[in-house]
Amino acid sequence: MQLSNYLFFTTTCESALDFYTQCGLGHAVEIVRYGDNGMPVGNEAMRGRIMHAMFEGPGVTFYASDNDDAEPMRGSAHLLLMDDQASTRQLFERLADGGNITTPLAIQYWGDFFGKLTDRFGVQWMLNCPARVGV
Repeated sequence: MQLSNYLFFTTTCESALDFYTQCGLGHAVEIVRYGDNGMPVGNEAMRGRIMHAMFEGPGVTFYASDNDDAEPMRGSAHLLLMDDQASTRQLFERLADGGNITTPLAIQYWGDFFGKLTDRFGVQWMLNCPARVGV
């Protein structure tokens, strides 16, 4: 068994996946679009949008799609366990661009280098670099 998140966007899935690629998280390894190769289109406004995508990178796998009935992101966050503070800071700054930092990246009371943000697409991210790894 393996748990993987599935992100539902309304119409911004492709932009979000491009953004995550630019941030250095990985890239989409599979994309299926509404209307391509006989895929159904329930709403013509969704034609060409992403019906299903798989995104992979080092230590990262999630799925995503556009859904015209998607609910806003809430109640869940991606937790990235990082190896060093420099890469944690770099990724945090990239993901925060155009988003909202809810916990500034810093050494927290439990001793780890941690920060939390909501990116420009409404996805919550938590980055944690344990105190025992490189500064």
